[in-house]
Amino acid sequence: MNETYSCDVSIVIPVYNEQENLPDLVARVSAAMTPSGFSFELICVDDGSRDDSAQVLAGLAASTPWLKPRYLMRNYGQTAALQAGFDAVQGRYTVTLDGDLQNDPLDIPQLIRTLEQRSDINMISGWRKDRQDAAVNRKIPSMIANRLIAKVTGVELHDYGCALKAYRTELIRSIRLYGELHRFIPVLAFEAGAKILEVPVRHHARTRGVSKYGIDRTFRVVLDLLLMKFMLRYLHRPLHAFGGVGLWMLVPGLGICAYLAVLKLLGENIGGRPLLLLGVMLVLMGAQLIAIGLLGEILIRIYHEPEGREQYRLRPPPQIN
Repeated sequence: MNETYSCDVSIVIPVYNEQENLPDLVARVSAAMTPSGFSFELICVDDGSRDDSAQVLAGLAASTPWLKPRYLMRNYGQTAALQAGFDAVQGRYTVTLDGDLQNDPLDIPQLIRTLEQRSDINMISGWRKDRQDAAVNRKIPSMIANRLIAKVTGVELHDYGCALKAYRTELIRSIRLYGELHRFIPVLAFEAGAKILEVPVRHHARTRGVSKYGIDRTFRVVLDLLLMKFMLRYLHRPLHAFGGVGLWMLVPGLGICAYLAVLKLLGENIGGRPLLLLGVMLVLMGAQLIAIGLLGEILIRIYHEPEGREQYRLRPPPQIN
């Protein structure tokens, strides 16, 4: 089914305590998009800001027809704010960037032109090649996280954290964001079958407001990375993940218990042996993990079958030269 779009480009920007940057942000988006020839809308999602960001957005929207703010009831986090913006897009292409003026809206038209010229590309991810941030609390944690994510997921990008990204909107419709998975959008897109192109983009130092990121973010990335690895490899076959580990525990546990049972039959006292505790523990843990895997298989079928959800996505036939 062909989807109807009301404009060419939807620009989604999560906003949290950026009242000082918002007037300049809207002006820069206008300066970048108005001469480009693309029709556009700007969806700024106020993520429960504690300053006057919501009031500033409302005032700007009153005189700017293409500015369409959304206001969340409380601070849900960047992932939920992005999803709220994605749910509202009406353009053929969707672009995301941060509201701190470090991303340059002047890069947006070229990203869209690249998507129009490259029919084989579904997503363009920005690369802050000349990043203007402090080395200790931003660059170093980001470098560690980028290398770790690329190694574990197999999606080779230099800069997962760059908010400036452009998508075909049909790709956005096929993925959902939960928790703090906004930094893993390229991985989710890859899992959905997207082809991703990474291009260098401009980056500016923050001049107003306060950064919301710190070195603790790297540790949260590790936890989210475990989820991404599971989703990429075992989402549709959870028994292979849990059952595999369960068998590695169950088989040695049964072997230990069988060995001790033979000793018991031969008249030896096995009640005080630590080996007995180890064997029983391995059997119980292995059986529980296998049971969790079986429940996961049932849940996957419950998820897909009642509403006819496919475990796959089709792509258009290749163009014949």
